Amino acid sequence: MASQEKTGDAREIPYIAAITEGVRSVMLEQENAFIAGEDVAVVGSVFGIYRGLLEEFGADRVVDTPISEEGIMGLGVGAAATGLRPIIDIMFMDFLAECMDEVANQLAKMRFMFGGNATLPVTVITMGGAGISMAAQHSQSLEAWLCHLPGLKVVMPSTPYDAKGLLIAACRDDNPVICIFNKLSLRISGPVPEEVYEIPLGQANIVRPGENFTIVAYGRMVHEAIEAADELAKLDVDCEIVDPRTLQPFDTETVIESVKKTHRAMVVHEAVRFGGFGGEIAAQIQELAFDYLDAPVARVGAPFCPVPFSPALEKEYMPNAAKIVAEARELLGV
Repeated sequence: MASQEKTGDAREIPYIAAITEGVRSVMLEQENAFIAGEDVAVVGSVFGIYRGLLEEFGADRVVDTPISEEGIMGLGVGAAATGLRPIIDIMFMDFLAECMDEVANQLAKMRFMFGGNATLPVTVITMGGAGISMAAQHSQSLEAWLCHLPGLKVVMPSTPYDAKGLLIAACRDDNPVICIFNKLSLRISGPVPEEVYEIPLGQANIVRPGENFTIVAYGRMVHEAIEAADELAKLDVDCEIVDPRTLQPFDTETVIESVKKTHRAMVVHEAVRFGGFGGEIAAQIQELAFDYLDAPVARVGAPFCPVPFSPALEKEYMPNAAKIVAEARELLGV
């Protein structure tokens, strides 16, 4: 069931600071939680996510590892199976390719294969997305890989509020959860309560209520969708924006109820359009709301090519508000 978050008079902090607060809250709450990854301790991660945590919690709980994603993920799986609650940092989500056996065949499967006798409360923090000229091996959006693996939960927060609340919920879950944060979003600010709170996994957010066009967007594309909705409003297109927040489990009910109201839908993600998670969302819409649709389900995603290094080419590659507006106008004939 969807929610429309009201943060009241909460102070505004950057997305990156919200992640830090979430991790710190979990470390204070769970004595058996620890952080492990490349450069997470002394440096505080290459993005600065964990700065100050080594000094507060010590080297036994904030652990710099060798440069080996296989080793890091194996550490997380083994530690969780023996009673700890690891927070594993994989610097770029592209690097999940280095440890996909541990992710797909151990992390996702072990609880099932052991009949529930082993729990795997592993939270994996990783960075996805393009936009800062880090080229083809450091800029991908590979969430569809992860959502296809039974046993994993996958979240992609779009705002600082969601980043903190979803991370805390992930760390409290007894199943493995992959938290995909967006590099280009790290400096955006938004209201975040100081107290500890969690956002239930599998609960979408109605970012913007509307009457005649549903845009389902997640991650940084939520902000592009909001900008596009402002432009489409000038054409009398009243967009409802649904942010799933959690891709696995997916809040199908909220999306379908929105489409039944608006009768038109578009799915937007930064990942490559072909084979992207948007195809699953579009399929669910046509399966469960076909009789309510007045037009085909539109999709906006990146072209089927590696992310370019060139800033000019990368800008052309990435989905944005203008491309959302153009696709909507073509669909609606406005």
